Amino acid sequence: MGNKHGFGTYQWKDGSKYVGSWDDNKITGIGIYEWLDGRSYQGEWSKNNHQGIGIYKWKDGREYKGDYYLDLKHGYGTFTWEDGRSYTGYWAKGRQHGLGVYRKPAENRIDYGLWEEGKGVKYFDSDMQNQINSGQLKYAQYFQKQDSELFLPKECTFKEPANHRRSFV
Repeated sequence: MGNKHGFGTYQWKDGSKYVGSWDDNKITGIGIYEWLDGRSYQGEWSKNNHQGIGIYKWKDGREYKGDYYLDLKHGYGTFTWEDGRSYTGYWAKGRQHGLGVYRKPAENRIDYGLWEEGKGVKYFDSDMQNQINSGQLKYAQYFQKQDSELFLPKECTFKEPANHRRSFV
């Protein structure tokens, strides 16, 4: 049997299945991977890694829509929990990192904040949000680690980046 190349379907012995593009026996391009436990990933791939825009869903209702780099959430995206809470903002190395908006519908609450390696480090009132969005306030001063800013685009705000791709189709 030769290498998988082009568009096709492959099912592993454990029941997992991939439908999409292959290049030299590696998942590359656009495709859908479904695990037997109910998880799925639909999006862009590079050499068997989630890479680019994708949607990852869990059986319990959790979902991430956004950017991936080397199989990790990295860039801009939205994670929604099964109870309706969500985080929309920047990610680095699989964790919330940078400016983001945390919504908690059950409490009718929205928090605008700065995350660092998955932890909220600073929340901003509406005046500070407006200053950040207009470039008058530099949010990076609130990071606890000096190199944390390096993982983010130069001009982050609470608004969705103008160049962000929402879809891969």
